This record gives sequence, structure tokens and C-alpha cells, in this order.
Amino acid sequence: MSKLNTIIECLSSMKSIKNIEGMRRFGINSDMAFGIRIPVLRALAKKHRNDHELALQLWQTGYHEARILASMVDNPKLVTTSQMDDWVQNFNSWDLCDQVCSNLFVKTPFAIEKIEEYSQTTPEFIKRTAFSMIAALTVKCKNVEDKVFIELLQTCEREAWDQRNYVKKAVNWAVRQIGKKNINLWEHAIAASERILMQGTAPARWIANDALRELKRKHLDIKKKSHN
Repeated sequence: MSKLNTIIECLSSMKSIKNIEGMRRFGINSDMAFGIRIPVLRALAKKHRNDHELALQLWQTGYHEARILASMVDNPKLVTTSQMDDWVQNFNSWDLCDQVCSNLFVKTPFAIEKIEEYSQTTPEFIKRTAFSMIAALTVKCKNVEDKVFIELLQTCEREAWDQRNYVKKAVNWAVRQIGKKNINLWEHAIAASERILMQGTAPARWIANDALRELKRKHLDIKKKSHN
């Protein structure tokens, strides 16, 4: 039995109707899902690290968890922009989008380039990809300079008009994550949020008010972290 078939058989054996129902309650597309929790997938991924060919094969199966697993086992050094463009076309759920962004896309050499590109697209989950990548970048990539995040705040400002649920929530998430990184970026995120608020649209007001509320509440914690 091939490695791919062995993994799919393993995933199938862990199928949970209860978990699938829970996924639906959280707005996750479960049409091709087994209902397997992320920690279980991470444990399985440890056995197949940096296996690019396996990742491509897992993605092609169409199974929800197989695609998340693909993002965990792939080698970011071998990922191409064409692969990223192909995969985002298959995003049909917020969790798949966010997992792929965090596990793989932000670790590629094209992360910043693709953020800007995807932020200007029309499909909801592809556009979400840009802002999910920004949020992941604040945590996964320690060597990114503040000036990059300041520029990305401008991207958030530019797209704060989009009222679609999965886009506006991701824009808000990106602003909050940038602001929580250090006190310098906190100040820039506060200023960006205030400018977003001034746009006056319903999504912009929601994005800004929620970000301002959290960032102001966590001001002291962020300040302490910056001085440690």
C-alpha cells in the first residue's frame, strides 16, 4: 500500500460524526471531512516532515483533513507561486485557509508578495488568505522588520471597506496581531485603526472599534513585553 493510501486509510479510520457536526456549527465546510482534530493531524505530520510530493498528493484527494495535513508536511522551500495559486482556488472554509496560511504559506519566500496580490482579489477566501497570512506572519516569522508590518497595516486600511464576514474578520485579526507584537507596532496599529474608523462604513467601524478595544485593553502587557 502506498504512503498516501496508508494515510487516507488512517484518517478514514478516525472519522467522527460528532466532530463533523461540531465543525458545521462553527461554519466549517464538512462535505469532505473526517472530523479529526488539529493536534491529531500534527502528530501524524511529524512522521512525514518536508515531503513535498506527499503534500501535493494529499491535496489532490480533496479531503479536508488531508489538505490541512498537506500544509503541515510540505517543504516551504519547494512551494511555488503556482502551487499557492492552485491551492487558494480550493479554499472553501475559513479553517482550511487559516491552517494553510499559518503552516505553510507564510514560510515561503513569496509570502509578502502574495499577501499584496491576494489582498486585491475578489473571491472571499482568497482575499481572506492575505490577512490570515499577515496575522500568521506576526507569530511565525520572528525576523520580519517593523517597517514591513507598518506597510501591511496600510493594506488593512485599504481593504477595510469589504463587508464580507470572512474578509472583515481577517482584516481585524491582522490589525490586532500586528498591534500586539510590540509597543512600536501597537502605536501604529492604534493610528491605523483610528483612520479605518474615519472611513465611516459599517465594516470599517466594526474592524476599528473591535481592534481599538482589544489593543487599548492590552496596552500595558504589550509595553512590558517590549521592554523584556
